[in-house]
Amino acid sequence: MAEKVIPSVKAQDEEEEELVDPQQTLREECAAQKTCMALQEKLTECNDRVNSRSRTAEICNEELFDYLHCVDACVSKRLFSFLK
Repeated sequence: MAEKVIPSVKAQDEEEEELVDPQQTLREECAAQKTCMALQEKLTECNDRVNSRSRTAEICNEELFDYLHCVDACVSKRLFSFLK
């Protein structure tokens, strides 16, 4: 009978560099810009207002969409320059 060959993989001795997602880094940078921070404050105020009431029909979709649009628009300008 033929012997079964079981392949094995040996770990590299050198430590690999930890990968960083450029989109996440850019999101953090863009969220810190004045225009996006102002929208974040409006969203936070809306959330606080909604959470302080026991019965309300108000939701903060508009504020959320405005904030996300600001961050995404900023990120999209630079994200694709990181592609190889």
